[in-house]
Formats: sequence, structure tokens, C-alpha cells
Amino acid sequence: MLRLAIAAMLLSSPAFAQVATLAATDGKNALGTVPCAAGGEPLSSCHAELRHHDDGTTTLAVSLGAGEVRSIYFTDGVPTSSSSPAKISHETRGDLTVVFIDPDEVYEIPSAALIRQ
Repeated sequence: MLRLAIAAMLLSSPAFAQVATLAATDGKNALGTVPCAAGGEPLSSCHAELRHHDDGTTTLAVSLGAGEVRSIYFTDGVPTSSSSPAKISHETRGDLTVVFIDPDEVYEIPSAALIRQ
């Protein structure tokens, strides 16, 4: 029983959580990773590029592997559409904006990154 409790504690540790990372920025655009999942898989780190545009919109391009890229378009920090024809929705969880694209894509983006500084 003690082993089970220790294993549960370690697996729920933030060290095992997927988090967004920043690799480079020029103050307007950024390269890094965001937690993402598709096809019923668990969250993993996906390479991403965040581009802030002069009109106040933001584009997040996420590499899904096998050469596929999902673009998510934001206005004032709110996702409005994507490169997928499927339905898009979102919710705020603390300081994260979690984007859902039907049927099974999930992206976790730090909300602060979506607002141009």
C-alpha cells in the first residue's frame, strides 16, 4: 500500500506534468513547446511557434508530427478558429487557455503568452 501511495504521489508531481516552454523570442514572436494531444494520446510536448500580428491577432502553429501543423487563431487572447474545419472551443484553467478541436485535439497555452506585451 505504501508503494502505491508513493507511486501516486510521484506521478502527480509537477515534474511529470507537461508544461509550455520558451526556446527563443524576438519580443513579438516566440518558439517553444506547448502541451498537446490528439487521437486519444496523453499530453506531450509539441513544437510550436507563436506569432503576434500588428492587428492584435495571434497565430499559434503547432507541429503534430508527420509533417502536420495545426494553426490556431486568436483575437484578444481568445481562440476564434483553426486550420481544422472541425469545431473549436476553449476554457480557462488558472493561467492556462485550454483549446479543444473536435474530435480529440487538446492544446494547453499559457494565457499570458496570447496577449501581446
